[in-house]
Amino acid sequence: MEQQTEISQLGEFGLIDRITKDLPKVNASTIKSVGDDAAVLEYPDSEVLVSTDMLIEGIHFDLTYMPLKHLGYKSAVVNFSDIYAMNGTPRQITVSLGVSARFTVEHIEALYAGIRLACEIYGVDLVGGDTTASRSGLVISITCIGDAAKGTVVGRDGAKDTDLICVSGDLGSAYMGLQLLEREKVASAGQKDFVPKFEGKEYLVERQLKPEARKDIVAKLKEEGIQPTSMIDVSDGLSSELLHICKASHTGCRIYEDRIPIDYQTAVMAEELGMNLVTAALNGGEDYELLFTVPLHFHEKMEKMEGVKVIGHITKEDLGCAMITRDGNEIPLKAQGFNHLS
Repeated sequence: MEQQTEISQLGEFGLIDRITKDLPKVNASTIKSVGDDAAVLEYPDSEVLVSTDMLIEGIHFDLTYMPLKHLGYKSAVVNFSDIYAMNGTPRQITVSLGVSARFTVEHIEALYAGIRLACEIYGVDLVGGDTTASRSGLVISITCIGDAAKGTVVGRDGAKDTDLICVSGDLGSAYMGLQLLEREKVASAGQKDFVPKFEGKEYLVERQLKPEARKDIVAKLKEEGIQPTSMIDVSDGLSSELLHICKASHTGCRIYEDRIPIDYQTAVMAEELGMNLVTAALNGGEDYELLFTVPLHFHEKMEKMEGVKVIGHITKEDLGCAMITRDGNEIPLKAQGFNHLS
């Protein structure tokens, strides 16, 4: 087993030096990075976007089945996703950690290896942060700074009656990945050489442990000259996110059950667990796909766009928000995604 180094041997500043050594700068907006009292950034001709997420052990992640490198990668990517959901580009992040005594230097290096890999893949600079002691396991707080050309930022409040409702990728797979991981965790209790059963469901595990932000979809929309009227990333479930858009835009909506994109492995897992497949897709969360609206005249372009599905349309506010089932019934949409404070 690799020798483990207690964090107290290095101290706070020694640890920071070790995990931030040789950080590259890839964005022109990064003037000064780690190593001073504050980072220095410059955005002369664009609008600046800032987003923060906090992840707490035992609430947002379980280290029984979440490798630290994957956790670092996911922690960064979910922040990038928030910037892409505003039609922007992530440029810098700061990372703050609360670390309990059971974590070693090598543990933190593994976490940072994932963060740095995400930064490398998405072209983001790690420019600062903080590290402190924690009495409740591991706490990760990441702030992401991004930018967008003036006039191109997309919020949740611009959807209009007759706009098309579109979503990237597929839904419910990350939630089913979580159910699979939790099932195997229970099955492994008390067994020394337990081997989890992931065969044929590797996609679900990857969607939960190593999600990706949809940088590609934002790029495709720009290539086609399409600026969404509203956009949000699917972190708490399709139903909750769509209700956020409709509330902010003062509209209603209709989506169609048979148009919700669902992966085959998700369907198989739902059947195994006796769960309602559409409920998982509507309320599962953590897919980090993009949900957005575009004007009706883009219908042909959207139908042809790879990786995107038109699932419904925006209506007037007094018509409310509902899903049309396969047999033609209307079911009101409810915000039933995961609530961290409930």
